[in-house]
Amino acid sequence: MLSLPAALVVALLVPPASSAETDVTVTVNARAGLAAVDPTAVGVNHAIWDAQLGTDAVADLLKDAGVGAMRYPGGSYSDIYHWRDHTAPGGYVAPNTSFDHFMAGVRRAGAQPVITANYGTGTPEEAAEWVRYANVEKGYGVQYWEIGNENYGNGHYGSGWEADNHPDKSPNQYARLVVEYASAMKAVDPSIKVGAVLTSPGEWPDGITAAGDAGSWNQVVLSIAGPVVDFGILHWYPGGSGAEVLTKTDRVADMVRLAREQARRFAGKELPMAMTEVNTSYGRNTQPGALFAADAYATLLANGVFNVDWWNVHNGMGTVSTVAGHTDYDDFGLLSSGNCSGEVCQPALNTPFAPYHALAMVSRFARPGDRFVAASSTDPLLRAHATRRTDGGLAVMLVNQDPDNAKTVSLRYAGYAPAADARVLSFGNGDAGIATTSGSASAATLPPYSITTLVLRPTGSTAGPATPPRPVADAVTATTATLSWPTPPAGVKYEVHRHAGTAGEQWGETTGSSFTVANLKPGTDYTVNLVARDGAGRVSWASEPLAFTTGTPTTSTCAVAFRETTNWGNGYVANVEIANTGTQPLDGWQLTWTWPTSWQQVSSGWNADWTQTGGDVRVSSTSRLAPGATATAGFVGAYQGPNVLPTRYTLNGTLCTTR
Repeated sequence: MLSLPAALVVALLVPPASSAETDVTVTVNARAGLAAVDPTAVGVNHAIWDAQLGTDAVADLLKDAGVGAMRYPGGSYSDIYHWRDHTAPGGYVAPNTSFDHFMAGVRRAGAQPVITANYGTGTPEEAAEWVRYANVEKGYGVQYWEIGNENYGNGHYGSGWEADNHPDKSPNQYARLVVEYASAMKAVDPSIKVGAVLTSPGEWPDGITAAGDAGSWNQVVLSIAGPVVDFGILHWYPGGSGAEVLTKTDRVADMVRLAREQARRFAGKELPMAMTEVNTSYGRNTQPGALFAADAYATLLANGVFNVDWWNVHNGMGTVSTVAGHTDYDDFGLLSSGNCSGEVCQPALNTPFAPYHALAMVSRFARPGDRFVAASSTDPLLRAHATRRTDGGLAVMLVNQDPDNAKTVSLRYAGYAPAADARVLSFGNGDAGIATTSGSASAATLPPYSITTLVLRPTGSTAGPATPPRPVADAVTATTATLSWPTPPAGVKYEVHRHAGTAGEQWGETTGSSFTVANLKPGTDYTVNLVARDGAGRVSWASEPLAFTTGTPTTSTCAVAFRETTNWGNGYVANVEIANTGTQPLDGWQLTWTWPTSWQQVSSGWNADWTQTGGDVRVSSTSRLAPGATATAGFVGAYQGPNVLPTRYTLNGTLCTTR
């Protein structure tokens, strides 16, 4: 830790100057529990072409940053790497980067390995032998094994960067071989977790069905390999300018939700997700990269991604520029490679870049076993995250994405009474490390382009009943849901809370093992938590939430079918079929739906008049629609993030069933 720079002391402890913007309110709802923090949550990528892989200096830096997972042998090199002889035909292998050398660094850092087995030029037998060597012969206890890296990039969809020697490069071939890999590897060590490569919803080639395939990459892979694998693998490299990149974390919740929905639909089970590569396109070594990293890690983890791995520990220089007043080397690495381009040289080898300190901030904010809880901000340029700590404390991380203005923040808490003082961790634009000082639990002024964490302690005892479990949705209709859980301990009752962000309501309470709620809104997403309360009034919350979506009405005078006919990765053609299932004719009709995201648009349409205002889509026609008749209207849709299908359609004001 470094001593706090004087400027930050002033910013945090002195009333805001006139340059600060209007007060921002941050609300934390400690009752609204989200995902728990896995020991592998904060991870990084290591590559066998990096001569610093596994060195004591690097391992110590990663340990200091709180890194809990290290992925090996490095992105696309995974599909040309042969572990037994430590070769990568067609690529460069640096000295002292063998698997054993890597594991020595992992152990020194106190982290866990994430290993990518060679799918592109390898075999199930080679992968199984790696498991045998790692876990039987050496006793390394490697738990997480991926099968290949970005194998959808093998040319099957037209763009090819990933090695793949199989004549058949389809998702069907990949999925069938994943089953063989998983079987061979688990025959050696049944305790391991095997992951399959998926496309991140909203990222190419998500949604595309290539010629001869039964569906998109995810549909085929999950249908065949989903039942036998243990987690899904996502990668994400959002592009754009600084402001554009920083807003793209808004897409994470839909991205993760859609991936999980695909797993439930095609694999028939819940499938944990790991984001084993992530980075940004702007300010990679300067403060925008750090702001993105902090917000992206926190958002992904809060939405249940159990492992997030930054690409990369070292990488190398690209196009040098000045970003946020500092030199940016366009280097994907967390640490400087110490190299030069022309007359421009990076800092000394292993000097941390700004995103390194962002990962350190995240690991201090969200520790293994802590649980994210809902937090919101009234200013879109101020991102707020919160975790309920295992020791009863609460941590709030505030990311000020405004490059020019300080933010004067007031904090409000629901379900938690903090002591007046707080320990404050901060990392500002151009800082060489994380600073720590004391501050207030209720207010702070945040410098421009900064990351600040308030660590709070409760005013009273944190003792309470055992943490309640995650509810299960036994029956969900258009308007009702029956939830169940193990019977509460004697003397304890469970309160059922619905929450949406930091807002929420208590639906009821029970000492039993189930609860039915009625009068729900059809076609609507709900998130539910349990809160345990004992006879002394002590509470325990932050259980893992249950998310479910109510269905459409079982009967209606209209029915709608949304059918996508083709998709090219960021756009598609769809037909919407509107049926009059009532007994009266419609002399003209108007269909409406609302997209929940801001990046989905109707580009053009036919067979009806199409208009869109914000996320509200209106399709209208003056044509007569007789009882039993169906009208079809089509459109070209565009999307720049996860493509979320509508769940509620109304025809002339009547809520329709879906087909």
